[in-house]
This record gives sequence, C-alpha cells and structure tokens, in this order.
Amino acid sequence: MEQPSDLRLVLALLAPLTGAGLVMATGRRPNLREACSLLAALSLFGLTVSLVPRVLAGATVRYELVQWLPGLRLALRADGMSMIFALAASGLWVLTVFYSAGYMRQLGEHAQTRFNVCFALALFGAVGCAFADNLLTLYLFYEVISISTYPLVAHHQDAEGYEAGRKYLTYLTGAAKGLVLPAMVLIYVLTGSLDFADNMRTGILPAGLSPGVVAGLYWACLFGFAKNAVMPLHHWLPGAMVAPTPVSALLHAVAVVKAGVFSTARVMLYVFGTDLLHAANLGRPTAYVVSFTILAASVIALTQDDLKLRLAYSTVSQLSYVLLGVALLTPAGITGGLMHIANHAFAKITLFFCAGAIYVVTRKKNISEMSGLGKTMPFTFGAFGLAALSLIGAPPAGGFISKWYLLRGALDAGTAAMLAVLVVSTLLNAAYFAPVVYLAFFGQPAGTGSAQPTASPVAEAHPALLVPLCLTAVLSMVLGLYPDLLLNFVRTLRV
Repeated sequence: MEQPSDLRLVLALLAPLTGAGLVMATGRRPNLREACSLLAALSLFGLTVSLVPRVLAGATVRYELVQWLPGLRLALRADGMSMIFALAASGLWVLTVFYSAGYMRQLGEHAQTRFNVCFALALFGAVGCAFADNLLTLYLFYEVISISTYPLVAHHQDAEGYEAGRKYLTYLTGAAKGLVLPAMVLIYVLTGSLDFADNMRTGILPAGLSPGVVAGLYWACLFGFAKNAVMPLHHWLPGAMVAPTPVSALLHAVAVVKAGVFSTARVMLYVFGTDLLHAANLGRPTAYVVSFTILAASVIALTQDDLKLRLAYSTVSQLSYVLLGVALLTPAGITGGLMHIANHAFAKITLFFCAGAIYVVTRKKNISEMSGLGKTMPFTFGAFGLAALSLIGAPPAGGFISKWYLLRGALDAGTAAMLAVLVVSTLLNAAYFAPVVYLAFFGQPAGTGSAQPTASPVAEAHPALLVPLCLTAVLSMVLGLYPDLLLNFVRTLRV
C-alpha cells in the first residue's frame, strides 16, 4: 500500500540540520545552546513518531528530493525497517542531550559548541540512512556520519585523539569508497537503478548474473559498510574510545555502528534479496564470518580491564547478531536481527552512560578499581546490571526477545553450528558482564581493612547524568516486556 509524498520525511531531516545551525549561533550562551539541541532532538523524535500510524497501517511513505538521471535520485522512504532505526536514534538523542550537557560541564570540557554541532550532524546522517529509499541516498548519508563524527573522536586534540581519528576515517571512508562505491556503480550499470526493492525477497539484481559477479558485489557491500565492525575491519571502534563518553555512547549505540548494520542489512535484503542469497548460497558463509566476529570479540572483551574497552569489544560482538539473523535467511532470524538494532541500542547506551557517570564521580576507568562502588552508586550499577542482562539475553529484557528469535531462526535454518554460536556467545556475554556487577556490589571497597582511613562515601552522579541512564535501563526492560513495540514494525515488512 503506497502513501503519497510526505513532507514530514524532509522535516525530520531538517530538524537536526537546523539544530546544528542554531547551536552554532548560540554557542556563547551555554544554556540556550543546549536548549537548541533539545528542541532539535524533540522535533526529530516528534516527527518520526508522527509517521508511526501510517507505517503500522502498511504504508511505505516516500518523498523524492531530486532526480539526476533515470534510476539515480535522492529519495526518502519510511517503512517498518527504517522506523526501528529512526525511532531508536531520535528517541535516544533526546536523553543524550541531557546526559551530554551534564557530562561536558561536570568535566569542564572544551569546544562544547563544536561537540553539539557535530552531534546534531551525526543524527542528521543517521536519520538520512534510516529513511534512504535507494543505495545512493544511503551511501551519501552514511558518509555524512563518518565526516561529522571525526571531530568527536578527535575531540581532545591530543596525539592519541588524532591517531584514533585518523584510524577512524581511514577504515570507514576508505572501505566505503574502495568497496561500496565501485559496487554501487556496477549495480547501477547492471540494473539501471539504485532504488531498493519493495520487498525483501526479490532484490533488484537481474536474473542470470554470473555467481562470481553476485558474490563480488555482495562481499564488497558487507565489508565496505565497515561501521558494522565485522572483523577484520573493526579496529577503528576500540580506538575511538579515547573520545568523551557521550561520543562513545553515540558511536556504539545510536548513530555510527547502527548505521553500519542497518545499511548492511538493508542492502542484503533490498538490493540482493533473500531469494538470490539463497540461490547463490551466500547466507551460510556470511553466518560463519559474522559468527567468528561474535565469538572472537567476546573473548577479547574478557581480557579488557578498561570498562569502555570491554564495552567496545562487546559492541563489535553484538553488532554481528544483527547480521547473523539476516544471514540465516529465515523469517525468525531476520526478525531477531532487526529487533536487535533497537534492543542493543537501548542497552548499550545505558552501559556507556554508566561508565561516564562512574568516571565523572570517581575518575576511575578500570573495572579492577570499581570494587564496592555499587554500595555508593546503587542506581548507576543497578542500571548497568539491567542493561547487561539485556545484552546477555536474560528475560524479561529486550535482548532476550532478540536472541529468542535468533535461536528460532537457527533452528529453522537447520544449522546446529549457529545454535552453538548463540549459546556459547551468551555464556561469554555473562562472563564479561557479571564480574563488573559482582565486584561493584560485593567487592571490598578500596581502603577497607587497611591502615589507611576508609575513603569518603561516593555519591551518585548529577541528575543530568543519572536520570537518562536510569530511563534507558528501564526502556531496555520495556522492550522485553512489550515486544510488539518492535515486532509490529517487522510484521509490516512481511518477513
């Protein structure tokens, strides 16, 4: 069921773009600057929510911006898949505005105006990816994210920050230009169009293509969208941890990595299509590639004492759950993969918010230094525990629903190896999350039992930091208790 052009898609893009301009104009007045960021975030979220009734009714809402050549145009589209990403990104931006203001002010960070401008531009790119109606539009907004987030990664402007930023751009723009761009040109030559298919079965590639050509295009897209952090193109992600924690939250939960897995899944399903992936036998090899990433990154996470680095490698692992679900090419697997885009977003942003709150209050980054902190920061570590349960896949958290469908998808695909990967990775998730919570609540606080006096009790972080992390933790539970909030969007796709 088609829907006439809807200007709200354009207004949704303009909200963060206008917000970036207003932030620049009000940079000398911090309170007004943050108010402009909040207004932009609320506007984006409100416009995105307003599209929900149409999409849930089965409509695909579209708007064409410009057409350069036949089959080559900038166009927007809202369907069930795009709404999962767009709602998560826009909703979490609202909470991140509050958190970022509290974090940056508490630490007296420099260049806060530039920080907020780049944050808004990154959301502009993320929403553009979510609402892209073709591969060209998707590619352009994907690159906007890469460029706008470079100043955030290199925010501290020291040697470490510049090195991380260089690696970040090299991996992300290098892979996109070296792999996705040539593949996109060849797809246009072969098909005369870059528009996504209307369903996930047929794709847009013509019948009779050489299996080698199909495979070459497919692997170029899978690895070219390097924001998905599939090994070995994952090194940029842990390196980006030198950035302030709100940036890490943006990178790992909202805009950057979700744009990577969303773009990859969109191309797998709406450029190649499940019929072609079945016929070319590309699903199972993809499942093995991403399974290696799931397990290897989880093992590396176990070795990290720096909390943000442990969370970073957890992200590398968790992102591949999305791609694994799609690669299974079963309705249940695809459903679990798409749902994990949002379930991971809410849980992982909570974990990074908690890491930032701990650092602001205690200046501690290493897990081994956090013994006993749960007694003095119970809400922070309680929220951490809830989010960890979601990523482990324990009920009733949202991550449990994702993994339930992934397990069903693996059973439907008849692959015992993928079942084993899901079970082993869940145990590894528990192995690297549980010690953090256990040490915080049951470990002996530093200084206790020694000749030195016990340190003064540590208070919870400022409400600007504490309230957002508690809300995102609760929302990660809500997504598990009410799975239809996401399932209804997947059902419109007729998976």
